[in-house]
Amino acid sequence: MTQLFRSLIFIPGNNPRFLEKAKILHADIVCFDLEDSVPDGEKKNARRLIQTALKSHSSYLASIFVRINSPKSGKIPDDLKEVIKKGIDGIVVPKVNNVNEIKKIEKNLSLLEKNHKLLPIQIIPSIESAEGVVNTYNIASCSKRIPAVIFGVFDLLNDLGIEYTKDPEGGKYSRTKIPVDAKAAGVYAIDAIWQDLNDVKGLEKDCKIGKSLGYIGKSIIHPDQISTTHKIFYPSKTEIQWAEKVCKYYLQSAKKGKGATTIDGKMVDEVHFKQAKALLEIIKTSSII
Repeated sequence: MTQLFRSLIFIPGNNPRFLEKAKILHADIVCFDLEDSVPDGEKKNARRLIQTALKSHSSYLASIFVRINSPKSGKIPDDLKEVIKKGIDGIVVPKVNNVNEIKKIEKNLSLLEKNHKLLPIQIIPSIESAEGVVNTYNIASCSKRIPAVIFGVFDLLNDLGIEYTKDPEGGKYSRTKIPVDAKAAGVYAIDAIWQDLNDVKGLEKDCKIGKSLGYIGKSIIHPDQISTTHKIFYPSKTEIQWAEKVCKYYLQSAKKGKGATTIDGKMVDEVHFKQAKALLEIIKTSSII
């Protein structure tokens, strides 16, 4: 499944009712969570429930990712063993500090993909520490599996010893730096969550700030946040024009039996074509939900 990155919604992996309801969500990415929203005593149960959900992957409207536990938790091998199955599109790795942490996960993924005869699984690192912010470019550019990085504001502020507010001064440098590093690495940046579910105007303002900084979308925690997020992160005129160009020239290349082509000096293959086609479909249907 081809995904856009306007919205990535976290779904507690130990809640079967939420996992079922996630099937009808119009988020771009549904991310089953094994980390913060799941207590230690519920990790095994959450892995089992996620396994079951993955078997119904065709019933979900969104791409399916799983947020595994952090590199320092010691739980990643068990997480990957249980959730790298048919139906998963990618994983979110929380609290990534450096490239070595991603490389270790990548080796494990390669073995599991081979054993289960799966296509390469995508990795979205979440930047949530001072070390991670400093290393964002290196992290974002260390693997072809990485399509995007996430800004995780709450753990970053905790790492810095700063109390969270709706407009935290201590997080502004990091929030600005991450999309710059992501862009330089050739990947997208997804902004941090907005915690106050009752403050819709605040969410809208925060989305606009994120977009002005170069974020392509936002991580969210409730279905009610999807429509606002999609409205703000609706594809820009430049993105639409690029998608039209990709579709036009890739189809011309495909008719000649070629699986890839070059447009304005950039290599374009089937993945780019599918993403461009999905973006244009949004425009065609005028859907911002």
